Formats: sequence, C-alpha cells, structure tokens
Amino acid sequence: MLTNSESASRVSVIIPTLNAGPELEELLEWLQRQTVPPCEIIIIDSASEDGTQERARKAGVRLMSVERSDFDHGGTRNQAAIQAHGDILLFMTQDALPYDGKLIENLIKPLIQEETIVYSYARQLPRTGANVLEQLARQYNYPAQSQVKAYEDIEQMGIKTFFCSNVCSAIKRETFEAMGRFQQPVIFNEDLFMAAKCILTGYKVAYSADAVVFHSHDYSIRQQFKRYFDNGISMRCNSWITPYSAVGKAGSKLVKLQLQELHQSRQWHLVPKLVAESAAKLVGYKLGMNFRRLPAFITRKLSMHRLILTHIENMNSPGATMKQ
Repeated sequence: MLTNSESASRVSVIIPTLNAGPELEELLEWLQRQTVPPCEIIIIDSASEDGTQERARKAGVRLMSVERSDFDHGGTRNQAAIQAHGDILLFMTQDALPYDGKLIENLIKPLIQEETIVYSYARQLPRTGANVLEQLARQYNYPAQSQVKAYEDIEQMGIKTFFCSNVCSAIKRETFEAMGRFQQPVIFNEDLFMAAKCILTGYKVAYSADAVVFHSHDYSIRQQFKRYFDNGISMRCNSWITPYSAVGKAGSKLVKLQLQELHQSRQWHLVPKLVAESAAKLVGYKLGMNFRRLPAFITRKLSMHRLILTHIENMNSPGATMKQ
C-alpha cells in the first residue's frame, strides 16, 4: 500500500496543451486534490489563444511554452520531462478528466510494487454523450480487468502487447531516460513505441483498470481517415515495429464487437456509419503506410498533423524519423 509521504515527492504530471479551454481548470483541480498529490504539474503550452496560459498561472502550476510550429508529440513531452523533478513522470492530455481522487495512487501502484513494471496506463471511460461506436471502442481497448504485459505475450497479442496511451500514463523516470525518452519527431504513437522498447528490453507494462479517466472523441469520418493516415505514417517511419503489427486483425475484432452490439440493440441505422468509419480507417492506414509514394502536397493535405509531418519530411533519411 502506498502512503502519501512515499509518493507525493515522486510524481511529476506533464500536460501538453493547445487552447485547452475552461475544462483545464477542472482537470487541474482534480489533480491537486488526489490522495497522492503530485510534487508538480507542468503545463507545456503551444501558444494558446484562449486563456490557457492564464488559467495555468492562476492554478499555480509550472508553465512552459513552445511555438506551435515546433510541437511534436514526442519532443514536446521530452522537453517538459527534462525539466521535471519527479522520479515518476505522469503524462496526461488536456481532454482527460480523472474519475476520482485515486487516479494517481492507482496508476503508479504497479510501478511501486514491482520492479520490472516500468510503464502503466489508465482505463478510459467515454464521456457522457459519447456515441455508441465510441463507447464500444473504449470498452474494447480499456476493459474492466487490469493486465500486465510482457515479452512472452507478443506471440499471442502481437502489437497489442505494446498498446499504451499517453492520455493518462506513468513511467519511471530512470527507465524513461534509459530508453532514450520518447521518439522525436513522431506524428503518432509515441506511447506505443515507448512501451514496445520497454517490453522488448525485458520490462513489463501495466494496464491499471483501477486508474480511471473520462476521455472520448466524436471524430467525423474525415477525421478518422486523417488520424489513421498519420497512424500509418508513424508505423512506416518505425519499420522496426512492423514485424509485430497486427492492426488489421485487431481492427476486425473491434468491428465484429460493434456489429454484434448494434445487432443486439437493433440500432441498424448505425451500420452504414460503422462501415464508412471502418473503411476510412483501413484506407487511411494503408495510404499512410505508403506516404512516401505520394506527392508531398497530397500527404500534407491528408494528414491531421501537418506541422509535425513537415519535421519528418525534413529529415534526410527514413531512419532519422525518430530520435532515440
């Protein structure tokens, strides 16, 4: 069992922000009244224009700034991590909200209790009003049962062994540094790549179902296409992980689950949307995997993260798309 004195000085919370809105205040309030309070909360903001930085200052948290054009999912988090004081780094996104006051306690518990567990991530529940397909996706990816994943699970689980989410995750700082920090520049999946490096090195990653946040999206079909296009780019730029990839298999399981639920609940009107979303994801991913064959102007048009893509395009070789 963790005690406040054992853990309060250990955890640095890092949150990248961009126009986070008034919801940031609620997130910071929840973090500041945890049973295991963090030693610091670091907001690293990308030139917000909606008062995000003012809200951070009002809450008394540490504030760092980066130019919007310099934002990178890996590099920006690395920049904040370098300045952090804790020996556990807890990463969150601005649109996640703790379910209760035990989020940090439950998230870091596996890291404290077992030496070989170095990275953990939280369960995500859909926000109120989330559509049915999004609810089922969260249910599939974030079940009620906790799990510890290790190298031995790769044969059965494939790339799902490495699944992790920086929506809410925690990693031992010593391991974070030993693994070379997050890859940069990276357009997508910096959390998955870190988990993969940890597991392939012999460490374990924990899914802590008792650590819970509210988090969901209502992406349009166009946005789903762009998101999976970027997912494909990230995989192509990290060919070392493709031997473990089973995206199509994992995706088909989710689609089957969604179809079964729509059938049982007689929500036939959502089947066309499911088919369209699934097609958009598959086509987007396949195109992303082949982005180097596309003209640069088309690639930028299809990407959800054009500025990060520019950083990747500016690298001289495919192997230079990640910094370790």
